[in-house]
Formats: sequence, C-alpha cells, structure tokens
Amino acid sequence: MVLTNPLSASEVGSLWLTYEEKTLIMRVLEYFIEKSEEQQARNLIGGLWQELNFYIQQMEILFEEQGMAKPAGFTKNDVNLEAPKLYDNGFDIMFLRILKEVSMGMYTVNMNMAYNDRVMTIYEGLTTITQKIYKLSTLYLLEKGILALPPKVTMPKKVDFIKNKSYMKGFKPFGDKRVLNTLEVGTLHHAIESNNVGLQLITGFAQCAEHKDVKQYFVKGMKLAKKQIKVFEDLLLESNIHFSATSGSTVTTSTVAPFSDKLMMHCIYLLNGFSLVGNTFGTFFTLRNDINTKSALMASEIFLYGQEAIEIKIKHGWFEEPPQMEDRAGIIKKS
Repeated sequence: MVLTNPLSASEVGSLWLTYEEKTLIMRVLEYFIEKSEEQQARNLIGGLWQELNFYIQQMEILFEEQGMAKPAGFTKNDVNLEAPKLYDNGFDIMFLRILKEVSMGMYTVNMNMAYNDRVMTIYEGLTTITQKIYKLSTLYLLEKGILALPPKVTMPKKVDFIKNKSYMKGFKPFGDKRVLNTLEVGTLHHAIESNNVGLQLITGFAQCAEHKDVKQYFVKGMKLAKKQIKVFEDLLLESNIHFSATSGSTVTTSTVAPFSDKLMMHCIYLLNGFSLVGNTFGTFFTLRNDINTKSALMASEIFLYGQEAIEIKIKHGWFEEPPQMEDRAGIIKKS
C-alpha cells in the first residue's frame, strides 16, 4: 500500500515524544484519581484522562496506518494504584497545572514541525484541552487557597523610556540597585512557584525510589531546587518584595512507590527540559545583568543535572531510543 500523505521525519519525532509524555501523564492521572478524596479534583483529573485517552488512540491509529512501531511509553506496570497517598493538600491539581504548562510549550513546537493535516488536528485538539485544564486548575487552586498570587503593583500613570545603559546594571558595589520591573518580578515569581512544586514532587520521589542511584539523584535535585528558590527569593527581597508561600507541606511520610523508577526519572527529565526553556525565555526579557548572570549559572546546573538523568536512564535500560534516520553510509558499506 502506498501512503498518500506519509509522515515526515519531524512529525514522526514529535508524535513519538508526545506519545511518551501522554502515556506518562495517564499513569500519573490514574494514581491521582485513585487517591483523590475531593470530588471536584477527581472530576477535573478524570475528565482530562478521558480526553487524553482519545488522542492517544488517534496517535496509535496513525502509527498503525503509517507502518510505524508504537513507542513503548509507560504502561500499567509503571503505576501502583495500591500505594498509599504520597502527596496531599491539593498537590495533584498543582502538579497537573505544571504538566499543562509543559504541554503548552511542547505543542507550540510540535505544531511548528507539523505538515500533515491529521497531525495538526491532533495538536490543535491537545492544545485546546491543555489551555482549558490549565485555566480550570488555576481557578481551583485559587479557590482552595493553595496557589499564591504574584505580588501586586501600583498601576503606572504614564509611559517612560529607559534613559541609559545603567538600567541594566545589577552589580553595584556602592549604592542601591534599581528596583525590579514587573516583567522581572513575574519571571522570578514563576521560577519560585515552579521550583516549589518541583521540590515537593522530587521529595516524594526520593522517599520511595527503589534504586540507590535514583534515590541519590532525587536528593541532589532537592538541593538544586532549594538553591534556586533561595536565589530567586533573595532577588525579590532585595527590592522589598515578598513571595507568598503555598499553604502547608504536601508530601506525606509514605515510602511506598506509586510509580516505577523509570517513570519518575523520565518525569524529572521532562521537567528539567521545561525548566531550561522557561529559564531562557524569562532571561531574554530580564534587563538587569545580575539576574541574567544568576539565571545563566542556574541553567548550567540544570543542564548538567539533566545530563546525569540521561546517564542513569541509559544505565538501567529505561531510555527508549527515538526513531533514527537511515544510516546511508552503513547501507552502502554493506551492499
């Protein structure tokens, strides 16, 4: 059979990555549905499961039609629904919101690499779902008093322009630095918020990881998240801006793993990539050089931490290889 509209290499790659991410999210959602004690949260998570399941099936149909091997992804073997609650106090929806942030960024890139109408339709649908769930999650968390709002600011009454390059200087041995602008405050607030959720997530992972090197890796991640939170909070405090912390601890004392080490490692691997991209995007709009320098140093540490994750995943046979292009040199050599 000759395909009238075969997938391009970029579409194969993006669908492969999307399928892996979606099957991971499905396993996480199944655990959260099982452990949720709040009906509104369970409805939100269950509704997302149903909608994502439809698009997973659409991708599987496309894989079969194209003669493409279905990615292994994550299966029922990667989740333990009998495990006790590892997180509490609305963490399920808080983490769901972070996952939707990751998805929004990924779908933008995926759509830019799509030329097949059916692939574009898949990403259009997933984007609509993601934006809806992100909004509902945010409203839910605000209603429950779990999500902290960014700092308030006095509304500007006139338009100003930057007069000279000193606006960019953050390293001043004498005198005060200029106060942060609203773009910089937004970037720092988001970085602290994301790292707070990441810290709670990886703390739970560290408590229940099976392999020693995986547990050590998660403990290292806890230290990195705490370091980033302190750096960004100190920058806010220098301008007399206080970050409002979320309410209470959300990690229980359970040491029974709800997820496989393979799934937990891949989850942190994805969040590392999201953190790098978000850090770079935020730094571009930051006009104080001390913030840029500190962000760049943090990005370097995140990158090295992500590389360590790849090594651990490969060591344990958990890193599924992305589809490869034809090895023309090898084919010619064998012919």
